[in-house]
Amino acid sequence: MEKLFLVGKEAQKLRQAHLDDVNSRDSHLPYVSFTSSSGRYENLDESGENTLRVDVTGGLPERRLRPEEILPDPAAPPTFTVDQAVDKIGFGKFQLKLSCLAGFAWMADAMEMMILSILSPALKCEWELDGWQQALVTTVVFCGMMLSSAIWGKISDKYGRRVELLICSFITFFYGLISAFAPNFLWLLFLRGFVGIGIGGSPQSVTLYSEFLPSKQRAKCLVLTEVFWALGSCFEVLLALFVMPTLGWRWLLGLSSIPLIIFDIACLWMPESARYFMASGQTEKAYAVLQRIANENGQPMPPGELVTDAGNSKDTAPRGRFRDLVGPDMRRTTLLLWIIWLGNAFSYYGIVLMTTELFGAGDTCHVSQQAALPKPPCPLECRMLSTADYWDLLWTTV
Repeated sequence: MEKLFLVGKEAQKLRQAHLDDVNSRDSHLPYVSFTSSSGRYENLDESGENTLRVDVTGGLPERRLRPEEILPDPAAPPTFTVDQAVDKIGFGKFQLKLSCLAGFAWMADAMEMMILSILSPALKCEWELDGWQQALVTTVVFCGMMLSSAIWGKISDKYGRRVELLICSFITFFYGLISAFAPNFLWLLFLRGFVGIGIGGSPQSVTLYSEFLPSKQRAKCLVLTEVFWALGSCFEVLLALFVMPTLGWRWLLGLSSIPLIIFDIACLWMPESARYFMASGQTEKAYAVLQRIANENGQPMPPGELVTDAGNSKDTAPRGRFRDLVGPDMRRTTLLLWIIWLGNAFSYYGIVLMTTELFGAGDTCHVSQQAALPKPPCPLECRMLSTADYWDLLWTTV
């Protein structure tokens, strides 16, 4: 165990510099980097002087630090990162507008997912589909989401979050609208598969949203976005309640795609992620985005120069590598998240998609012992959802 001692005025200066750095983020204290673990202890020695001891467990030589090595350079300009700027600007008008925009995107995607359970009975009646064909309408959407999600991640890393959102939202809108004119079952499968490809990029709206949120409000705001998903699902059921009995499933598909084009138009107001600009070396654009947020919130920008985080620098580590997720540091977390999301998706979509199927099944829950069991429905029987079924679906969605 090698030891490094700072005594007297040097220790006092170091502690005061540390306190000043904690109290003000505008000052930046140079630091000493150790290649192995270390522990620090500060107390009074026998002479009553402040002593800072650093115990180093590696093979570093013992030496006394000079004052100029541990004190900040007064001539050095202050610096700040994107996260520090967002925290200092705080939550304001810009974040409120962005919350509504990100929530609207979440609602539009929820409508496209909820329509799957409503569409199935209508298609069975019109095209006389078998059970496996009904399931295939839903399967192609999820396959499109699964196959495209990694590609959308690459696109957002290379071209930006905003560009990726504009593209995937337009794809979802376009193929969602065109699927309303599908002449047969195979064409519908093809078009709904592209809808799934577009939906696969929608989670980037939450990513972009989180990068503009101060750290204190980030967790709360991200959880509240799930409210918009529930609102979108409920709105889709209400839309089906009024459209399906009179206009049919084609009108429902067309009307359900309209919110996505509205979101695309609204995205013209939304700026690109400042974090993306910093990661791609576009510091001036990142500063302009932060300045715009500060102006809308009526807050000043932090003084100094905008710099990158170590984790965001192109010079320190490549971005978007899948092998990092399964590497030694992230393997456990990645595996746990996969299991959690698998169970979450299986439970949620299983309940949502099975609800309309249960409406068409025979009711054996309230049959007395003397009464005969109801005859199970014929697999080829066509039964459209009634008004009462839509209301029941709305309550289960809520």
